[in-house]
Amino acid sequence: MVRHLDELVEIAKSKRTRKLVLAAAGDEDAMLAVKNATENGIIEPILIGDMQKITAIAKRIDFDISKFETYNEEDKVAASTRACIMIKEGKAEILMKGAVGTGTLMKAVLNKEDGLRSGDTLSHMAVFESPYYHKLLGVTDAAMNVSPDLETKIAIIKNAVEVFHKLDCPNPKVAIVGSVETVNPRMEATMHAATISMMNYRKQIRGCIIDGPLAIDNAVSRKSAELKDITSDVAGDTDIIIAPDIDSGNILYKTLNFLGGAVSAAVIMGAMAPIVLTSRSDSDRSKFLSIALAANIG
Repeated sequence: MVRHLDELVEIAKSKRTRKLVLAAAGDEDAMLAVKNATENGIIEPILIGDMQKITAIAKRIDFDISKFETYNEEDKVAASTRACIMIKEGKAEILMKGAVGTGTLMKAVLNKEDGLRSGDTLSHMAVFESPYYHKLLGVTDAAMNVSPDLETKIAIIKNAVEVFHKLDCPNPKVAIVGSVETVNPRMEATMHAATISMMNYRKQIRGCIIDGPLAIDNAVSRKSAELKDITSDVAGDTDIIIAPDIDSGNILYKTLNFLGGAVSAAVIMGAMAPIVLTSRSDSDRSKFLSIALAANIG
């Protein structure tokens, strides 16, 4: 089992180099991350965007891009579409967001003609290393599915479990969290959690151990679970947290990063290729680690 995010870098370095296409590449943090990943032998970059901006950034960060494929495309919609086509044609294996809004990039990804739909549900999966938790912690979905129904939550879980399987965790513990740890018919999220937990118990969902509903405290704190008389294989030792909706997932994601002292790596799962889609406020290190994560699961 991978215990630290830096291990992702070492594992990715031991594998073959992947081709990564950076859509709308005129973003300094994204370019720094790409430079770092390139110098570590993890990727070979393809840069699409406003070449005047890309060249200026490359010079500022001392990144020699002369030996790599570059395409001048000032329009961000066109740059996103072109990046997706390159993935679809097998010319690149990882898609990364640059200086483009998430909505614009994902519209290109979801385009029926040129996009990267594979028939599966797309979901955002973040992996955190926190100084206050004893192992890596997955959080999903903080960016894609606004108010997932039961079927979508099952797909989100399967995407998250796939990531942890690639991190050498063969049977991850999944906590479906909410504001309470009891089933309440008036709270749909708790009903979803109970249903999914039973499906897992009856082996309709495999490759993981699921429990829920759990509140966030008893999901990650064994002491809290004991104080509330919760008997669970998951409580206090969670690998993956499933948020009830995008608001709670995004708040948890950003709270861990900006108040909790955590470092994260994140990808979009369910498309033809992993997508590195981090927040514009994420650091270049987080973006670099996200590239390493994508290289490990792609």
